[in-house]
Amino acid sequence: MRVRAWLALIRAAIMEFLQFRVSALVMLLGNIIYLIVIYNLWKAIYASVDGGVVNGMSFNDTMIYLVLASAQFTFMEAYLVWEMGRAVQSGKIVLDLLKPIPYEQYLLFGMEGGNIAAFVVTFIPTFIIVQIITKGAIPMGINLVYYLIAATLGMLINFTIDFMVGTICLYTQSIWGINIMKEVVVLFMSGATVPLAFFPETLKKIVMFFPFHSIYNTPLMFLTNSSLTTKDSLLMILEQLLWVIGLFIIGKIFWKISERTITVNGG
Repeated sequence: MRVRAWLALIRAAIMEFLQFRVSALVMLLGNIIYLIVIYNLWKAIYASVDGGVVNGMSFNDTMIYLVLASAQFTFMEAYLVWEMGRAVQSGKIVLDLLKPIPYEQYLLFGMEGGNIAAFVVTFIPTFIIVQIITKGAIPMGINLVYYLIAATLGMLINFTIDFMVGTICLYTQSIWGINIMKEVVVLFMSGATVPLAFFPETLKKIVMFFPFHSIYNTPLMFLTNSSLTTKDSLLMILEQLLWVIGLFIIGKIFWKISERTITVNGG
């Protein structure tokens, strides 16, 4: 019965994503504008560098990474914190908690449908276009399987972080400032805005102690780094899996403690 409920939530989320075509189009146009900006920015950076290579990455390597990171953002980010914040402020969270499925599962599988639709609509076409323009610069092989596994685990890590941040709304009743700060930290420390290869060595070591790099950087490494061995790949996925388990347990405990504080309209 639980699996049928999960599938129903995923299907409903996919249908909802397809219903709001204008929103998807606006997101696509915003993504194109962002890519134009970063293209010119990084073009200027590399124009000032002798040899055309910075920290082992050429201009093409950097652009492939950033274009794929931008496309990955479209199916990684589900705006879960905003959803939880609105549910608390409107009182809808009470109805969500009455559903015959744990709240975190309701959010997760409700989110996954949109992620799957965004992956098909935005990431796959972007991947194909990059392959055509670069004449097959992205390796094609077992690394694609590793990427799908890593991207799935990255989504789960992102979900657990969002869930814990969203839970804070039970105490604050407002999440805007906290979520903006979370977005900046995650996007920067995950390598989504600047590849981790460009980080100073000390900062890079610090970043590796946190789960953020496993959201974007780890999956993208399977598409952009052809020197990864099977051992390297499996260790990277194992690290992601451990982060998923650990963050899920912490998030579950935090939610159980925090849900006692729920108040709706002063009640």
